[in-house]
Amino acid sequence: MRLHVGCAMWTHKAWQARWQTGPDRLRAYASRCTAVEGNTTFYATPTSETVASWARQTGPDFRFVVKLPRTVTHERRLAGADAELGAFLRAIEPLGPRTHAVWVQLPGSFGPPDVGVLASFLRRLPTAHRYAVEVRHPDFFTSPGAARLLEEALAVVAAEWVPFDTTAFFRHPPTSDAERDAWTRKPRLPLRTTALTDRPIVRYLGRDADEDTIAGWLPWVDVVVGWLREGRSPTVFVHTPDDARAPDLARRFHDDVRVRVPDLAPLPDPIETAPLTLF
Repeated sequence: MRLHVGCAMWTHKAWQARWQTGPDRLRAYASRCTAVEGNTTFYATPTSETVASWARQTGPDFRFVVKLPRTVTHERRLAGADAELGAFLRAIEPLGPRTHAVWVQLPGSFGPPDVGVLASFLRRLPTAHRYAVEVRHPDFFTSPGAARLLEEALAVVAAEWVPFDTTAFFRHPPTSDAERDAWTRKPRLPLRTTALTDRPIVRYLGRDADEDTIAGWLPWVDVVVGWLREGRSPTVFVHTPDDARAPDLARRFHDDVRVRVPDLAPLPDPIETAPLTLF
C-alpha cells in the first residue's frame, strides 16, 4: 500500500527562489514529492543521457508518469507513428522501474468512434510498461455506452483511465492572471472517480488560494482512503494555476490521507538548501 504524490513539473521559478538553489533541481524536488508528471516528453523526446540523469537524481521508489510525445498522440493520432514511439520507449529505458506508467493523453477531438484505434494501439505496446490513458472528449464522461466502450479497451491491457479533475477550479470565476489563463486552457469535464486498476492516477487542479485548493480536494481524500483500504496504490498530482506552492500542497494532501490511514508510510524529509548569496 503506497500513496505517491507530486506535481506537473519538477522545477519552477518560485521553487528555485525558495529551495531549488543547486543544479540538481530534480533531486531537491524528489526529496519533497514521490512522483512527477513527465509533461516535458510531450513536446520532445529526451536523449537517453538526459533520462539517465533523471534516474541518478531520484531514488528507486520515485515514480515518473511520462507522457507520450504529441507527434504520436495528437499529430498522428496513434496511427503510423511506430518510429517515434520506438524512439520514445528506448529513451526512457534508463528510468527502469521508476516509470510508473506511460501516459497516453489524447486530444479533445479523439472520441468514441476512435476507441478502436486506441485499442489496436494499446495491444501493440510492449508489456514491459504499464499504461494510463487520459481522454477529454465529453461523450466519455456523459454517455455510459461510450465510457463502457473505453473501459473495455483499457481492460485488455490493464491500462488506467486518468481523470483530470477541474471541477473545483471552475466552481468560481478566476481572480488572478494565472487563474484567468488556466480558465481558457484547462478542460471542463464531469468528475470521474472510478479506478480500473490497482494503481489509479489522479490529476487535480485547485485554485491559487491554498484554502480553496484544500477544500476542493476533500472528496478525493475520501476516494483515496477507500482505494488504499482496498489494497490499491494511487498516485495523485496536485496542480494550481500558478503552481507556486504545489509541492507543499501535494505533501499536505498526503498528510490529510495519512491522518485517516495511519499505516501509510510518511513522505521523505525535504533536503534543506542554503539560500543564494551574492558571494
